[in-house]
Amino acid sequence: MTAIDQAIALGHLSGRDLIEVMVRRLFPGRIAVTSSFGAESAVLLDLVAQVDPSVPVIFLDTGELFDETTEYRRQLERHLGLSDVRVVRPSSEDLAAAEDLWRTDPDHCCTLRKVLPLARAVEGFAALIDGRKQAHGFERGALSSVELSGPVVKISPLATWSEADLRAAFAARGLPAHPLVEQGYRSIGCWPCTRPTRPGEPARAGRWAGSAKTECGIHTLVLGQDGAGI
Repeated sequence: MTAIDQAIALGHLSGRDLIEVMVRRLFPGRIAVTSSFGAESAVLLDLVAQVDPSVPVIFLDTGELFDETTEYRRQLERHLGLSDVRVVRPSSEDLAAAEDLWRTDPDHCCTLRKVLPLARAVEGFAALIDGRKQAHGFERGALSSVELSGPVVKISPLATWSEADLRAAFAARGLPAHPLVEQGYRSIGCWPCTRPTRPGEPARAGRWAGSAKTECGIHTLVLGQDGAGI
């Protein structure tokens, strides 16, 4: 049985148990974490750090992040002892092409600022860990803990975790909160396309509010098949 087959067969695991088997047994040296260092990111990153703080963590600096997110990344890096956080940025050409594009074509803006840089950054990895959850709703409602994206295994250790589970993890582990959470931000991306959520809304309702867009594209990309360079 291949590592990919074994990974899919272990999709019933979650949390640290899933991370540990993927990092230590199935994909040693060939696995990375993608993280926005957003409102919920500390929980996943803490679990990864408990298993191996040297696992590469890929952080996309789009050029339009909140200053608070940049500082929070540094804070979590120190707090958790993460030793290989890789800050990935768009090329200068893509940044120039993306200037103010969020106003007229947010899909293309995300492609230039996030999808293409991430595709370049994850080349060579066999598996990627992310923080997606079914509780986010929209396209994520039926999310599996382990999925295939072309030749790459996507692992979502918190897929079945509830908001209550996340709050409990923050409290139990003494994890610092993103500074924008107290202002009502429950999902945090680029500042032009993110607003606080209102009572009763899903966590990601503040992303691209007022449009049908719910994903930036980095998680819907079929790695190796969408013209992204891998």
